[in-house]
Amino acid sequence: MDKGQAEKTIEAYGAMLYKIALVRLKNTDDAEDVVQEVFCQYIKSDKTFDSDEHEKAWLIKVTLNACKRFYRLAWNRHKGEISEEDFLKIEADSGHPETECLQKETERKILQAVLELPLKYRDVIHLFYYEEMSVKEIAEVLHRQESTVTSQLTRARGILKKNLGEEYQFEEF
Repeated sequence: MDKGQAEKTIEAYGAMLYKIALVRLKNTDDAEDVVQEVFCQYIKSDKTFDSDEHEKAWLIKVTLNACKRFYRLAWNRHKGEISEEDFLKIEADSGHPETECLQKETERKILQAVLELPLKYRDVIHLFYYEEMSVKEIAEVLHRQESTVTSQLTRARGILKKNLGEEYQFEEF
């Protein structure tokens, strides 16, 4: 793989993979390590992809697997929690301090509720809402049936509504 292609891929997908790892591992240093490992594996594999979507799906799957391997190591299971500041680097459109503050508080509450979800729900919620993947794409990446992904999204939304209250609305599929 040439250096230009690798840099382009890192630029295009680095932030997304970091967020996925951060949501999974809840530690910024560990997430950085996993993403670095994923890109090293990507560069060494010299794999060719049919499309950008295929490449993206492969990178997401490798990231999720790297997180699983990382988490299996006993001493990595009880590391510190993620801080909202590390995850939420939000730029408010409005420029009004009150609106920006409310938006950050709302997003902090939602993030906290998402982080409290069981892992199988956290993954599908993150991929659906934060990475804007379709149910079909999520099913392919996670190697699950579309109906399983749909029911996991429904259950996760139910848990989020219960924990956050009815004032939060979630986009349906």
